[in-house]
Amino acid sequence: MSAYPIVSSAADYSNGAASAPAPASSPRLHYLDAARAFALLLGVVFHASLSFMPAFIGWAVMDVSTSALVPAFVLMSHAFRMETFFLLAGFFSQLALSRQKLAHFIGSRFLRIGVPFVAGWFILRPLIVSGWVMGRASMSGDYDFGAALHSGFQDIARLPEGLFTGTHLWFLYYLNLITALALMIRVLGQIFRQTFRRFLRFIDHAFSSLISTRACLPGLVVPTAAALWFMNGWGMDTPDRTLSPHLPALLIYSGFFLAGWLAARREGLLDRFARLTWSRGVITVIAIATTLLLSNVQMNPATPRYELARATFCVSYAAMMWLLVSLTLGVFKKLNAGPIRLTRYLADSAYWIYLVHLPVVVWLQVMAAELPLHGLMKLAGISLITLATGLLTYDLFVRSTALGQLLSGRRSPRVIPGLFRRTSRPAPQNSREQNEKSLSPVPAARAPIIKPT
Repeated sequence: MSAYPIVSSAADYSNGAASAPAPASSPRLHYLDAARAFALLLGVVFHASLSFMPAFIGWAVMDVSTSALVPAFVLMSHAFRMETFFLLAGFFSQLALSRQKLAHFIGSRFLRIGVPFVAGWFILRPLIVSGWVMGRASMSGDYDFGAALHSGFQDIARLPEGLFTGTHLWFLYYLNLITALALMIRVLGQIFRQTFRRFLRFIDHAFSSLISTRACLPGLVVPTAAALWFMNGWGMDTPDRTLSPHLPALLIYSGFFLAGWLAARREGLLDRFARLTWSRGVITVIAIATTLLLSNVQMNPATPRYELARATFCVSYAAMMWLLVSLTLGVFKKLNAGPIRLTRYLADSAYWIYLVHLPVVVWLQVMAAELPLHGLMKLAGISLITLATGLLTYDLFVRSTALGQLLSGRRSPRVIPGLFRRTSRPAPQNSREQNEKSLSPVPAARAPIIKPT
């Protein structure tokens, strides 16, 4: 059982959507809602930025307006956004499993992680492939949206080649793998109950001691840096090419998942991990600067002491990963301690937006590639249009529908139609009318759209 008397969102504890209703006496961890939404929505900006890299990286299209700032943003955001997601997934999974029967937990994971992974792949992959077809055509002349879309769906005919690979949904596949591994360990623990209890007490004590001491950062960085050494490139590989697990990536994401899982077993551990201190801030700046400096060495293997530079990069990159995850949680705890309706709405919608964003991002990148505007302006425009599209489709087709029930475990009233109704309502003409209205029952259309938590 978890030692935590709290729950975060009202939803699925591992995928970022809202979950089962919290007991009335349980305070919510609102800042985790915000951190989870930030980690997922940062992924939208991350993918939107890839066409503005100064060098071609194999993305769908390369914009005519690149920016020297984008590589630094890509390097930093790629180091911690998914790691934050997996840490929170482990935290919420432990809480959910401590409150639910195993069969219910497995069923909810299947519905909210497995079904979106399988169904999303069949729907989204043709759209993503169409973006790549458009991008390739645009870089060699002009593109035809309809023809690209047709080519994208023709790609399905190549099955089973490439089945469930080649999209941004790899994170759901790895979350399924790690969750299955955690459940296997739990089942073994029930078979070897006494031994497992002693092992679990040792792990809990060791992790609690590690988080509470100055050995915390080295204790987390060293194994992470060792796994980074075996990546194909410098930094985190994106394991989207095959269903065969990418072992170094699986180990690192499992490590963040496990850290979140263990943090949920003892109250206060996550707070200690996320505490903001000047020393952490200084070390974070040093780690980021070192990582950015050494990243330039990667493309020049003839550099003296190349392997030493790579080893140093792995250590600084690992430190940057853990520190940015910690600071993200700490900053949102500082800024979002109480309930904020906008944050809650973004947290509820972030999972859907992340699932569907990539085709929209790539199409917009292709359309904007040759526009005579500053690259950062186009990046902002692509990100905002994609987020707006995701929010609109979420509100109209997901939030109050069976799809919303599938993704988050509940249905909620739409918000956007209510905003327009409120705007169009005429103001009271006089004090008598105001008094009459104040005595009248509140019409359903004017009731609060998002219930306070």
